Amino acid sequence: MPGNPEILRLVESIHREKEVDREIVFAALESALASACKKRPGGPTSEIVVHIDRESGEIIAMDGDVRIKIEDLGRIAAQTAKQVLIQRVREAERDIVFDEYNGRINKMITGTVQRFDRGSLIVNLGKVEGVLPRSETVFNENFTPGDRVRAIILDIKKKGNKVVITLSRTSPLLVKELFLLEVPEISDRIIEIKDIVREAGLRTKIGVSSNDSKVDCVGACVGVRGNRINNIRNELNGERIDIIPWSPVAENFIVSAMSPAEVISVELDKIEKRARVLVRDDQLSLAIGKKGQNVRLAARLTRWHIDVITECQLADERGKMRDELLKLPSMTEDMLDRLQLAGILSIYDIAECDPEELAEISGLSPEIIQRMKEASEEAIKSLEVAGIAAASAADFEDVVTGAERKPAEPLPESNSDSVEPEN
Repeated sequence: MPGNPEILRLVESIHREKEVDREIVFAALESALASACKKRPGGPTSEIVVHIDRESGEIIAMDGDVRIKIEDLGRIAAQTAKQVLIQRVREAERDIVFDEYNGRINKMITGTVQRFDRGSLIVNLGKVEGVLPRSETVFNENFTPGDRVRAIILDIKKKGNKVVITLSRTSPLLVKELFLLEVPEISDRIIEIKDIVREAGLRTKIGVSSNDSKVDCVGACVGVRGNRINNIRNELNGERIDIIPWSPVAENFIVSAMSPAEVISVELDKIEKRARVLVRDDQLSLAIGKKGQNVRLAARLTRWHIDVITECQLADERGKMRDELLKLPSMTEDMLDRLQLAGILSIYDIAECDPEELAEISGLSPEIIQRMKEASEEAIKSLEVAGIAAASAADFEDVVTGAERKPAEPLPESNSDSVEPEN
C-alpha cells in the first residue's frame, strides 16, 4: 500500500506547533480534501468520502464508487483545501484555549499589559490575550505596557476564530484569591472566608471564621507584623481592608463589621431585619465613614439594614418620647419611671402592649390603662396624619410654584444615619 509521508510530517508539524491533537488534524485534513474534491472540474456525482490512513498517510478519496486522484484536483481545489485546513485548525486552537480557560472563570490569572485599545487594557496571558475593560479597572490604578497585572477571569466567549477573555480588577473575588495566595490556612480550610464586600480602590470588608479554636482567624490573615495583609494591600494599590471575625450572633457580627468605630450597643428588629447601632458622638464619623462607605459596607456584609445613632441623638429622642408619654391622661413622673423600668419607652409601646402586661405595673388601674391606650392610639394617628399632610403640602406647593414634582420621601423614623444592605 503506497504511503504518503508528507501528510504524516504535516500532521506532526501542526500538532507540535499549534498543540492540536493529531486526530483533530487528520479530521481537518480529511474535511479540507473533501471540500477540494467538490471543487474539482466536473464536480461530485455523489457523496464525497475522504479517509487518510493514520499509519501510512495514504489518502483515499471516493466519489461514490469512483476513486479520485488527489494529484489531479487542480489549483483551485488545492487552494480550497488549504483554506479549509487553516480554518479547521484555527477552530481547533480556539476550542482548546476555550476549554482550558473556561474552567478558570472567577479565578485569578497573571498577565502582562500589552497595549491599550479604546480605553481597555489588552493583557497577554500566554496563549491568548485578555481584555480588561475600563469598567473593570480601579479608578486609582495606572498601568503601562510591560507591567505585570493580576485579575479575575470574569467571562470567556468564542468570537469567530478567537477567544475573548474578559478580566476584572474590581471584583471582590480578586481579594479572595489574594487571601488564598497569601494565607495558607485558608487553602488548608482551617480559616474560612464567609463573605467579601468591596468598593474597589477604597475599602474592603471580609468576614472570616476559624475552624480551629487554636487559630486566630484575624491574626492569621494579618500575618506577622502585618506582612500578609500588606502584600495584599500593595497588590490592590493601598486599598483599605477590614478583616472581620464572623459570628453567628448577629449583634456581635454587626459590632465587628462597624470597625473601626467603637459600638456601644446594638438593638435588632428581626422582623424588619433592622439593626440600630449606638455609638459615642465622637465615633459617628468613623461609624459612617467617608460618604457613608463604612456603614454601607457593614450593611452589605451583615445583610442587615443599619441605623447609626449617637448618644446625644438617643438622649434627644428619649426626651421627646418622654414628653409624649407625659401628655397621656393620669401619667405622672413616678409612673413614667416605672413604665420605663418595664421597658415601655414610647406611646407606640403602650399602644401595642397587652392590658394584662400593663396591669402588672403597680399604680395602673384598668381604667387608667384603657385611657392611656386610647390616648396613645389617638396620638399615633395624629402623628401619621401630620406626616401625610406635610407631604401633601409639599406637593401642593410644587404645583402652585410650577416646580417639578418629585415623590414625597418617607418620614424619617429618627434622626439617625441609616443604610440598607444590598441583596
